[in-house]
Amino acid sequence: MSSTVSTPRGILSPTRLGSYGSPDAGSSGSFTPLESDFSDGDETELHSVSWNQDYGCFAAGTSNGFRIYNCEPFKETFRRDLKSGGFRIVEMLFRCNILVLVGGGDNSQYPPNKVMIWDDHQSRCIGEFSFRSEIRAVKLRRDRIVVVLEHKIYVYSFMDLKLLHQIETLSNPRGLCCLSHHQNTSVLACPGLQRGQVRIEHFGLIMTKLINAHDSHIACFTLTMDGLLLATASTKGTLIRIFNTMDGTRLQEVRRGVDRADIYSIALSPNVQWLAASSDKGTVHIFSLRVRGVGMDLSTHSNAAQGPSLFQQNSSNSLEPLISPNTGANSSSSLSFMKGVLPKYFSSEWSFAQFHLPEDTQFITAFGSQNTVIIVGLDGSFYRCSFDPVNGGEMLQQEYVRFLKTDSRPR
Repeated sequence: MSSTVSTPRGILSPTRLGSYGSPDAGSSGSFTPLESDFSDGDETELHSVSWNQDYGCFAAGTSNGFRIYNCEPFKETFRRDLKSGGFRIVEMLFRCNILVLVGGGDNSQYPPNKVMIWDDHQSRCIGEFSFRSEIRAVKLRRDRIVVVLEHKIYVYSFMDLKLLHQIETLSNPRGLCCLSHHQNTSVLACPGLQRGQVRIEHFGLIMTKLINAHDSHIACFTLTMDGLLLATASTKGTLIRIFNTMDGTRLQEVRRGVDRADIYSIALSPNVQWLAASSDKGTVHIFSLRVRGVGMDLSTHSNAAQGPSLFQQNSSNSLEPLISPNTGANSSSSLSFMKGVLPKYFSSEWSFAQFHLPEDTQFITAFGSQNTVIIVGLDGSFYRCSFDPVNGGEMLQQEYVRFLKTDSRPR
């Protein structure tokens, strides 16, 4: 095994997971107290931006520490400014006091092969993992910590940091991995061992499903909150596909464009009615989905043991529970009636709504309330846009904030 684990007190108690807020006491060790008079300057670089699990907040890793922002309304919740460098990975656990940090940058004293579990109420590190290679990503849910290396994924219990699973993957420099966050489902998606393949682990059902999603390498994917639907894009970046994670059935395919693009982010709306995607082409596309959330009624069931029976009920050979009638919201070519005769893109479903951004800047996107989309860029920009759910077309910019002045480019 290529990892070592240490905890100051051995056990991570879930009672520590309180509501997120600035601690009363000052930080200890190399962490400095909040500095309200800190001003952005050329010395601050933005290393990363990442959503929390419900997309209501995002974390920004900088060359000087990290910052937490609320999306609606937009505001900086708090920041940690360090004298000893910054972080390349900052992962939140919903809005609680636990963060996971991985160092990065030329001036950072925190190594890129060590995961630090930071309790902001106690202002100290309460656990860490060390590896022999660079950490590509870390993903959290209330009961699991998942560490992604280039060729391997480690799954740990959040309670005692015990190793539960090891998963071999194809080379995964992007650190692709996604978790479900429903209390009754425990699903992990990661690259498989073949090009274009996504591996789905249904831990609660002790079941693995391999989905051959694309001919090219996987560039991006996301799961619904219950983990029962998967949206994927390849390095070609022209098509986005939606799958049932129980049986691997492809439910829908939409087209971003014809030219090759690097897909940065895919988001699914909570009601699984819409899909958003951002790419290096500088456009956020919104697509109308014809799929239904398989487990959307699971929240009414408190007994986790009911999960398997519900899964089995919804994963029959019939696709009727998964595909709703075609609303026709996505545009298609006027020549779509010649499907099978003309090239495939003439019969494709194209985007329903669009918003244009600067090209070559990396943006992540998520759905806000009341038909809005939240967009955060590695240039330190925040956008909130609205789209017309009936007519689509160009989205309207409702809010723009430059939360950090930087010349950072995608890494």
